[in-house]
Amino acid sequence: MDLAIDNLTTEMYKISRILTRSTTARATYAPHSDRRRSSAVIMPSGHRHHNVVKVLNDESDFEAIASRDGYISICGFGSLLSEKSARSTFPDLINFRIARLTGFRRVFTGVGGFFFVHGIANAETEEIAGLSVEPCEGETIIITAFEINKSEIPAFIKREREYRFLAVVPETLEGKPFSNEAVLCSSYTDEEFFKFRCQEGKDVYFQQYGEYKIHKIWRDDVLPCRVYLRHCVVAAKNLGDEAYNNFLDHTFLGDRKTSIRQYLETLGKGIMEEEPPESLKTRYGG
Repeated sequence: MDLAIDNLTTEMYKISRILTRSTTARATYAPHSDRRRSSAVIMPSGHRHHNVVKVLNDESDFEAIASRDGYISICGFGSLLSEKSARSTFPDLINFRIARLTGFRRVFTGVGGFFFVHGIANAETEEIAGLSVEPCEGETIIITAFEINKSEIPAFIKREREYRFLAVVPETLEGKPFSNEAVLCSSYTDEEFFKFRCQEGKDVYFQQYGEYKIHKIWRDDVLPCRVYLRHCVVAAKNLGDEAYNNFLDHTFLGDRKTSIRQYLETLGKGIMEEEPPESLKTRYGG
């Protein structure tokens, strides 16, 4: 038993050292100086269709990419890889399907308030992170896409406000670009969030974390929430081998080096054998 604990401690130390040494270059975003118009994001040169995508700052930006019949496409890359999970949030969604997005990677860098509220965050081990995506040259991720009525956008913006909203152009697995841009929830920064989105201020916002002394949303030094990670892996597996292997090999810890496949073989070993709590079995059951 003592040997097992020593091994776990050693693995956690190795991961923590990797996380704290992370110096990988990030995407550069245009400033939010003009709140009346969508900002631009400079994409990696390897992106197939566009080297610039739009930042969606407000409802009018979302409405500008809606289809003629009033629907907006949403990209799913984590829990929304599961149609069951997606429908728990968007019960009236239509056209749920698999797609490909070039020039992005998944990263576990967002501290999830939902995980604390529902008792599945482990603050002691810092297994508290949810997924985001960020531009990355040479990377491609398998995602899901579906449409929601534009009337749902205000609630969507409020619920996902910690993210940066991008308008991107996914493609089918056969390589055909979507005819309409889709909304992607990408990594944000604490500075921008509290300046542009969080009207109640830092002190009130962080009250949701209670006694856990969490004072930062976007972090590179945290590990995936175990229940959430298991759900995402199972959801990806249910989409087929291509989506499953893509998730394992193109999803990373905050160090941007350790893939989820590597993590599940080391420090995260055993996560896939754990069951979600009864209250989350439908939402986080894969």
